[in-house]
Amino acid sequence: MGVSASSPFPQKTFADSLKLPYPLLSDHPDLKVIRSYAVVQPSRRDPNLLLARRSFFLIDSEGIIRGKWFPEKQGDLFPSEPILEKAREIAGKL
Repeated sequence: MGVSASSPFPQKTFADSLKLPYPLLSDHPDLKVIRSYAVVQPSRRDPNLLLARRSFFLIDSEGIIRGKWFPEKQGDLFPSEPILEKAREIAGKL
């Protein structure tokens, strides 16, 4: 699941354009989920506008966060190998 600070309509357009194989949650306007994961940040263009910091959380079937990753710079991709390695470890497939 993905979570975004965007309102539902532009978020759906974005998700459809990428043909995402998972759902996106709109956390607009209160940012409750984003705040609970401590990934809220001000926009560079408008400090009064709050956004979600790009992040990846690996959560097990019991709801426990087993790993988290943040890109070095805005626009960087997440490193797939450490995430997959951790997921395999959690699944007991190592």
